[in-house]
Amino acid sequence: MRSIFAICVFLLSGAAFAQSSPQVDVIGGRDAAQPIAVVPFAGSASGESDIAAVIRADLQRSGQFKAMAESAMPEKPSTAAELHLPLWQAAGQGLVLIGRVSNGASMRVEYELYDVVHKQRLLGFAKSGPASAARDIAHQIADDIYQKVLNVRGAFWTKKATYSLVVADADGHNARVLETASAPIMSPTWSPDGRRIAYVAFAKGNSTVKVRTLAGGDVTVASFAGLNASPSFSPDGARLAVTLSRDGNPEIYTLPASGGAPTRITHQLGIDTSATWTPSGIYFTSDRGGRPQIYKTSASGGGASRVTFQGDYNADAAFSLDGKVMAVTQGNGGNYRIAVFDTRSGPGQWTTVSPGSLDESPSVAPNGSMVMYDAHEGSRSVIHVVSSDGRVRERIDTGGNAQDPAWSPYRSTP
Repeated sequence: MRSIFAICVFLLSGAAFAQSSPQVDVIGGRDAAQPIAVVPFAGSASGESDIAAVIRADLQRSGQFKAMAESAMPEKPSTAAELHLPLWQAAGQGLVLIGRVSNGASMRVEYELYDVVHKQRLLGFAKSGPASAARDIAHQIADDIYQKVLNVRGAFWTKKATYSLVVADADGHNARVLETASAPIMSPTWSPDGRRIAYVAFAKGNSTVKVRTLAGGDVTVASFAGLNASPSFSPDGARLAVTLSRDGNPEIYTLPASGGAPTRITHQLGIDTSATWTPSGIYFTSDRGGRPQIYKTSASGGGASRVTFQGDYNADAAFSLDGKVMAVTQGNGGNYRIAVFDTRSGPGQWTTVSPGSLDESPSVAPNGSMVMYDAHEGSRSVIHVVSSDGRVRERIDTGGNAQDPAWSPYRSTP
């Protein structure tokens, strides 16, 4: 859990994460998902750079699609002339994706998406880049399909960060260690433009809030006496909300993201921590009512209103970009699980999306379709990704203890 209500945290071994290939295990079901066949792309490399395999895994992970097994495909076309839609309709598929890769000075990937029932092409585009960008291109194609079919922007071409400052693609591949330290690094959070990460470092026994650019270089933002914790960027990226105990009690403050004088936002005898700054205000965890719950206040401070009432414990609120999906760590009877409150199709209700006894640190995809969190399995902590309706859950095995994931904002297409 990101908050100071956490019992314990584990430091991820950056070397183990960077060198291990993720192992993705399907745990949940996909009964209501849309059938799609992602045919192997002609000319595509195999292994981790297999474009069709990456697209297939992305779409399945969202919980909105059910990808056909390659072994069950009635044919493997790469062009429209080779495609026979009646075969796919007989096989129970609603969508078929075909494509081909040309390798020269740069790699060119052409792809077409077909509606089997209505016998029409829905997408037909080409993307280019170096051979090393095969996975990036595959994630972008998956995003295109997600948006075309569901009319919601996809979130596969994004990044995640863990609290040891290891940055990887949202599916766990292409891991890169930004920073290592002899003391724990915790609570990473992305700036709205995806170019900076704020985090908590420990030096000489004291916590410090820092901001680091992906290109390299960091600045110390908060290093006051006492607790410096739980950073969250403002929607414009100019300021941070943090937890400080400089005045004695842990409270929420805001201060410039480049460092400067803090402004106190909350004034309460309880512990206020784990702020999440949204366009509608600052959400935070507080035990002012006796047990940790989520509260909301304005960015300028003032009174706070309680947001969560279900469960004995609610902490670490995380939101989709539009604010319509909220995920929290919810405790009941000594078990801590991830719960999602989704208002996209109505007034909203709580859905428990994780099954463990100590699941924590949720982070929501920018489009609200998935939630990433860490789960304790014996002596290990691993990252899970679950669809926001709880129907599909996958484990991303990073090869070491991995906690406190942070989902990046959308990335800009070059």
